Amino acid sequence: MILIPAIDLKEGKCVRLEQGLMDKDTVFSDRPVEMATQWVDQGCKRLHVIDLDGAFAGKPVNASIIEEMCSSHPHLPVQIGGGIRNMETVEAYIKAGVSWCIIGTQAVRDPEFVKQACKAFPDHIIVGLDAKKGMVAVEGWAEVSSLSAVNLAKEFEDDGVSAIVYTDIARDGMMQGVNIEETQALAQAISIPVIASGGMTNMDDVIAVQAAEKDGVMGAILGRSLYDGTIDLQSAQAFLDKG
Repeated sequence: MILIPAIDLKEGKCVRLEQGLMDKDTVFSDRPVEMATQWVDQGCKRLHVIDLDGAFAGKPVNASIIEEMCSSHPHLPVQIGGGIRNMETVEAYIKAGVSWCIIGTQAVRDPEFVKQACKAFPDHIIVGLDAKKGMVAVEGWAEVSSLSAVNLAKEFEDDGVSAIVYTDIARDGMMQGVNIEETQALAQAISIPVIASGGMTNMDDVIAVQAAEKDGVMGAILGRSLYDGTIDLQSAQAFLDKG
């Protein structure tokens, strides 16, 4: 079970949004590469980076910053999402040192793209499912589709997807606790490992996620809780490592 610090990039800065709303952002640092170093120094085992501008533009916007993170920390596994809509973008990120590309909007629009990406880049593809009341949202969470997260996730069962990042948009950035029920239900419904995201607030959530490990939840993404100091990365990861 791993805890994964999140770095969300907007206009070159490290921010956190409330419920995915671009106009409800809090800037935590204007030096995102240094922020990555801070999490590395605290023992993070993986980094979650989202190009928020890219998610809305439909193409990478902060790629140079992400490349700098990877070159500064070549041994740190990095998963990147936001604006990954074609094979060229996936290839560019993998060549830059990214471990996993997170396909979100394009996974909803064109599930076949996920299959092709997994074939071209085995063990390098994660699907990001962001949901409101169990229904998948796309285009930087600006649109809610008519697809349920569970049904869509099942479509990727045989594609070779490394993990599903499941985000409850209503909880994201709100410090209201993780939606463990929906996360657990998704993990139980599929064989792909699930990473919980959205609402992680304190050690109660860390304990709840740990209890869901048996159902296929492999980790959790931490955002505002780390920046606000309600979860200490080092001690929380040490707690999980003890089992």
